[in-house]
Formats: sequence, C-alpha cells, structure tokens
Amino acid sequence: MSIKLNVGCGRNILDGWTNLDCADLPGIDIVADIDRCADAPLPIEDNSVEEFLLSHVIEHIRHPLPLMQELHRVAKPNATMIIRVPYGSSDDAFEDPTHVQQYFEGSFNYFSQPFYWRADYGYRGDWQPEIVQLIVDQQNNHDLTADQIMEKVKVLRNQVKEMIVKLVAIKPIREPKGELQQKPQTEIILS
Repeated sequence: MSIKLNVGCGRNILDGWTNLDCADLPGIDIVADIDRCADAPLPIEDNSVEEFLLSHVIEHIRHPLPLMQELHRVAKPNATMIIRVPYGSSDDAFEDPTHVQQYFEGSFNYFSQPFYWRADYGYRGDWQPEIVQLIVDQQNNHDLTADQIMEKVKVLRNQVKEMIVKLVAIKPIREPKGELQQKPQTEIILS
C-alpha cells in the first residue's frame, strides 16, 4: 500500500493523505514529534510513502537532518517530496519566533549524499532536489529577465514570496562524492 504523507500538517488536513502532526488535532492520522526523529522513529513502515508534502514546516525544525533521514527511510524509491518555505532573506523567515532555520536556493542540496564529500555528520538520507521555484512579485519584476531577478534575490531582502522545492528519494543512497553532485533547476515564478 502506498501512502501520501502530509508532514507537520497542523490544521491543513488533506483528504486522501495521511496527515501527521505533533498535536492531536481533529483529522490527524499520526501524532509524532518530527523534531525527535533521531531518537523516536516515525510509526511508518520502510519504503511505504510515495509522496510527501512539507508546507511551511521544515523551517520550524531544529534537527532537519534526522527528519530527512527518517523520511528517506519510509520513502519508496523515487518518492517525491514538495517542500514550501519562506525564503531565507525574507521577513517571513525571521518574524515568526518559532522559525529556527532559514532556507535559501542551495540549502536543499545538503539533503543529498554527494554534498557530504568533505564531512560526515552521520546523515544517511539521500534526497535529490530537482526543481527550486522562487515565487516573486509580478508587479515589481515583469519587465526583468530571470538573471536580473536572480541578482535582486541575491542582494535584496523580501524579493521572494515563497520557495517551493521538489525533491526525489534516491535509493540506495549515493556515495558522498563531490563529482556526483547535481544542482537543481531554478525557476522564477511571477505571481
């Protein structure tokens, strides 16, 4: 049986999905603290999840590597994951006092094994980021090229409304070799 897992869903209950959160709210199927994955595995079988959604969740997690390793354990090979986060250089990333991590365009590369070619932190998951979408304001960017928009994103705050990343579970995990690194495609989405 395949599972679609809505991780850290809070009140965003999705029909047809298994809804997981640390609070026992109405509609929650699995109650688990996803920030304790290093010592409390999720009550989900290995290789059983085909699709994951983490919508404005991972920026609240103090220990993202154990979480991503645990999600990798329960993922089927080639399972897809969509992560939605505030962009690291936005006020949204900092204003909420429950946010403990900021994420940028290249942050998700570190959930793949090849990015650990210099150091070993014990992480044994392997999520390949495929697409990074940066949602930017159409009104302020409609006459700019993608390169011009990216320059603004790199030097100015509050340019990205939201970042959406698609990752794929690689099983078995790759070797931690720099030459195996694959950078995702970055897309600018005017909204």
